[in-house]
Amino acid sequence: MSDADPRFASAEDVRARIDTGKPHSARFWNYFVGGKDNYEVDREIGDHIKDIFPGLVDVARTSRLFLGRAVHYLAGEQGIRNFLDVGTGLPTADNTHEVAQRVAPDAHIVYVDNDPLVLAHARALLTSTPEGKTAYIDANLYEPGKILEQAGDTLDLSRPVALMLLNVLGHVADHRQAKELVSSLMAGLPSGSYLVISDSTATSEGMIAASEAYNSSGAVPYYVRSTDEIAGFFDGLELVEPGISQVTQWRPDGEGETEVVDAYCGVARKP
Repeated sequence: MSDADPRFASAEDVRARIDTGKPHSARFWNYFVGGKDNYEVDREIGDHIKDIFPGLVDVARTSRLFLGRAVHYLAGEQGIRNFLDVGTGLPTADNTHEVAQRVAPDAHIVYVDNDPLVLAHARALLTSTPEGKTAYIDANLYEPGKILEQAGDTLDLSRPVALMLLNVLGHVADHRQAKELVSSLMAGLPSGSYLVISDSTATSEGMIAASEAYNSSGAVPYYVRSTDEIAGFFDGLELVEPGISQVTQWRPDGEGETEVVDAYCGVARKP
């Protein structure tokens, strides 16, 4: 794919949008999962938070494993062939399209993010099987109409879609607004679609302290919520067993994921 691809900003424009003076959630998370797409400022706050609450590294790792299990379940057991991954973050191992297309080579995946560093690496997300298709939309979570309109160029929105919102809703300070954004996205998807959410939660003093440290660093804040608030995102949908659970306890696949982590998740079907 050439640099002249009209779907992408120029390399100069992308570089101009990258702020290396403040930590950023995508780069910070990338550091925690062992990636290399981060800066010293991200590693500094990451190391500081690890001193406060080492368990956040486990949250990052196990949340990524949950993504794989959820996508495998939806593509393999429920026949989902359309995936809309909003707030995708930086490419690492086993991205949504890689997991989905291993199960279903004809799966179509659309990634959505507005972080300039993610945009710079977006081409790594656009590999695909010959039978399937992937695309990237440079858009904000607060633009559900734009997301759905552009996603329709790649996804068949007349057929069920899996909406993936993984570790992104915490950036929306107001819970009511976050619920409205989720509802707006789900409203544009047909019956039989699925909502997949995971987020860090205010379920220990350590996680709350880590969140406060991160928010005081100058980064875009991330607000940890209660499990009841996480459950509220699924109002009106049919939760898949085991319901709202820690990410390590959602259909574990025998990899030894038994630890307690401050991250909860759910998968639910739109009637």
